[in-house]
Amino acid sequence: MSTGPAHRPGTDVHLSVFLHGLRLDYRAHPAAAQLFLCEWNAHHGAHSAALLPGDAHEFPRLPCERLYLAV
Repeated sequence: MSTGPAHRPGTDVHLSVFLHGLRLDYRAHPAAAQLFLCEWNAHHGAHSAALLPGDAHEFPRLPCERLYLAV
């Protein structure tokens, strides 16, 4: 069984999500993060999630990231 696409070090982006006063930070494949941002911002407002510069290796992967890559 495959766990999803292979991720090369340094290719992930830092995705920051704001939900009810909490800031949740994740790392994600750039294509998955972009699709997530479009969907999330459409439902929660234009400034409730963002891609931030810098290394994302310290953050957990975006939950259900593979769903955003299966398009």
